[in-house]
Amino acid sequence: MYGRRVAKCHPRVEAYGTVDELNSALGTARATAKQKFLRENLFPIQKDLVILMGELCVAPEDLPRYTNDGYSLVTAAMTAKLATLICRIEAEKLSFKGWATPGANLNSAALDVARTVCRRAERRVCELQSSGQLNNAEIMIYLNRLSDLLWLFARWTEDSAHRRIGK
Repeated sequence: MYGRRVAKCHPRVEAYGTVDELNSALGTARATAKQKFLRENLFPIQKDLVILMGELCVAPEDLPRYTNDGYSLVTAAMTAKLATLICRIEAEKLSFKGWATPGANLNSAALDVARTVCRRAERRVCELQSSGQLNNAEIMIYLNRLSDLLWLFARWTEDSAHRRIGK
């Protein structure tokens, strides 16, 4: 952004490219979702990921210009929306034991793919943070909460007794 050039293998490109891949995986999960609850909640997350990608593609020294140009940054309020969804699903008292094996149904498999891509995005962003190239620690928190939520969404789609919030 702002005319800066970096190599395709630059950690910043790796980070926002992985988030882009996550957004595509969420699109697949949304397209395969039978439950309105999932479709309605995945779309705003995809919109938030566009904000996150935008912030990642800006060099730290250009962030003031970026915000002055009217672009949004990842905020604690965005993370709080994820936490609210996590609490809502956890209140359903899903039944699961041990490790989940992806593939119980198409939608849970798509959500598990999105979850694993989200974890990779988290590792890529962690690399940026460790090297001093990330100013906003909320991005790491957001991705961590999102991967937790995607795990719960996948288990929720597999649980036949969960239908209270999915109607």
